[in-house]
Amino acid sequence: MVGMPYDEGVAQRIRDLVQGDLDVTEKRMFGGLAFLVNGNMSVAASGRGGLMVRLDPEDADQLLDGSVVTPFEMRGSPMRGWLRVAEAGYGTDEQLRGWVERSVDFARSLPHK
Repeated sequence: MVGMPYDEGVAQRIRDLVQGDLDVTEKRMFGGLAFLVNGNMSVAASGRGGLMVRLDPEDADQLLDGSVVTPFEMRGSPMRGWLRVAEAGYGTDEQLRGWVERSVDFARSLPHK
């Protein structure tokens, strides 16, 4: 569903997890709302539904399950280290916290932009 607005409820849940972290900023990107750490995109409430998360590529490959966690694709090509997580994968606060913490930690390891 291209063009649908991102889920503000999901964005707020992410916001609640990162509030107070001075390294995290928000930016509208790709039809969604992205959360950046020191200028590096980390996690997003996607405009196509679900979450978009950025992880170490080796970790990301191991988390793919083909249904709830799938590769994020840009122009038909999978982007290594980027995942799309369906709602079933972040429905609970604990599940969402896991994705957000993992993604923020990875983005924090990257050089500042």
